[in-house]
Amino acid sequence: MLIGYMRVSTAEQSLDLQRDALEKAGCRKIYEDVCSGRATERPGLAQALDTAREGDTLVIWKLDRIGRSLPHVVGLVGELQKQGIGLKVLTGDVDTTTATGRLVFGIFATLAEFERDLIHERTMAGLAAARARGRAGGRPRMMTRPKLKTAMAMMADRENSARDVATQLGVSLSTLYAYVDSKGQPRPRAADLLKKRSVAAK
Repeated sequence: MLIGYMRVSTAEQSLDLQRDALEKAGCRKIYEDVCSGRATERPGLAQALDTAREGDTLVIWKLDRIGRSLPHVVGLVGELQKQGIGLKVLTGDVDTTTATGRLVFGIFATLAEFERDLIHERTMAGLAAARARGRAGGRPRMMTRPKLKTAMAMMADRENSARDVATQLGVSLSTLYAYVDSKGQPRPRAADLLKKRSVAAK
């Protein structure tokens, strides 16, 4: 059985294009989600995966519909393959039920492994450089009022991941969460920074 899955980021976006393509491909069941590509909770995808059985194929319009990143997609497809479930991408040459499709996806898996290795090497190199300068490593725990205001605005936008926000602001992920919650609301530690402007204004 062909099982379709589609996703858009916001309710203002239309699912019609994906639905038409999935129906044309012969999908008997179609599940959907309206959420950011970085969202970890996807009820529609969970239903699609729960419905799929050995010999079935999960059909999607584009590869980015199911994963937050290439390594995440590779891991998900790996789990599908263990269960004997295929993946077909309508707008790409990916169909893990065919030899050619498996070859293409194998290249994706190699790239994902390469990406993980690069990140690891950069992290180790950064820590080594920090130790050479007499520091334990990691970003300095520096949060300023301008950074805090920016962090609040960026975290309020669900399209932004906390890790990306921290990277752009030049602070660690733990520092970011020490001052702002996942919805962009200030935590108690942020009170002093937010208070500075009001005191200066008096």
